[in-house]
Amino acid sequence: MRENLRIWTENFETFILEVILEQRPGKRAAVARFILLGLSKIFTLAVKLRRLLYNVRLIRDSTLGVQVIAVGNLTVGGTGKTPVVEKFARELQDEGRKVAILSRGYRSKPPPLTKRLIDKLLLREDRTPPRVVSDGKNLLLDSETAGDEPYMLASNLKDVVVLVDKDRVKAGRYAIEKFGCDTLLLDDGFQYWRLAGRRRDIVLIDCQQPFGNEHMLPRGTLREPPSHLSRATTIFITKSDGNTARLRARIAKHNSTAGIIECVHHPLYFEDVFTGERHGLEFLHGRKVASLSGIAQPHSFEQSLVKQGAELVYSKRFADHHRFTQQEVLNAINRGKKRQASVIITTQKDAVRFPKIDRRDLTILFMRVEIKILSGAKDFQDCVRQICFR
Repeated sequence: MRENLRIWTENFETFILEVILEQRPGKRAAVARFILLGLSKIFTLAVKLRRLLYNVRLIRDSTLGVQVIAVGNLTVGGTGKTPVVEKFARELQDEGRKVAILSRGYRSKPPPLTKRLIDKLLLREDRTPPRVVSDGKNLLLDSETAGDEPYMLASNLKDVVVLVDKDRVKAGRYAIEKFGCDTLLLDDGFQYWRLAGRRRDIVLIDCQQPFGNEHMLPRGTLREPPSHLSRATTIFITKSDGNTARLRARIAKHNSTAGIIECVHHPLYFEDVFTGERHGLEFLHGRKVASLSGIAQPHSFEQSLVKQGAELVYSKRFADHHRFTQQEVLNAINRGKKRQASVIITTQKDAVRFPKIDRRDLTILFMRVEIKILSGAKDFQDCVRQICFR
């Protein structure tokens, strides 16, 4: 039953995405786009009204007396946010800050349904402590319970506290009281306005698709209008190709004071999903490879393999955050072998969702990446210093 629901949900998400991006023809898709356009107008009004209520203090925010850095984006998915959060966490930790990453844990395993319903019916405040993915020393949860991104961040950052809770005010208070943290990093936090105080907003914009198809959700992928860039302290242009003059001019119309940093996702090495064995970037040169992914923008990932000298002979894409079954991985192995692939490559985000498999006819590696700053390094260092020595 649960598996059937998962399949139906992913198929529906794929259909809606194809409708939004106008990749699906026909009357049914056209009618769906018309309906979604009407809903997006309602959504736009709701976003603007909510922001107004915060601005006039009819909805109150909270302050915890520590530095808050919210890293997020205007659009849904695919801007490369997790490596940027990781880079900030490393730099801040190196400068002596005690950092906690607070995530809502998208698609993490929720509390039991009965408990949630009873709490809502009785109007009870949720006193459940946040989930501790990492206490800054040990990795304490798996990816299904924690969520993909929090688990990945906790795996890569051994000395940083990582907490998961939809209520990030509660999670922030817990990080301060339990772990003595003095800096809170909100993963996907640009739209989380409840936590204010000494706050800096870091916004990521994908150079390839800066504002999606320019429509708000659910007709497009925008969570907020581009004019809301005015709240940003620092703007990262990710996946930059260097040709950003027009994008910078558009950003300047909404925010002329924010520091702008251009960066790319730079491969570091390839690591075996199951054994942890590592290979240098030269490993792919001249090899026939297959790719397997469940991310928002698989094309960028696949192109990066080609740039590393691989011949991509087979690729299999699933919906974002897809949790792989053993049979799906074995199917990819079989099809990769038929195309004479010598290895399967996936992303680190996908690797945390891989099941154990009975046979490994092909080696399965994930590509470990980090953010490489192309321009605006001074803006990044200034941003870190202002947080650390404010």
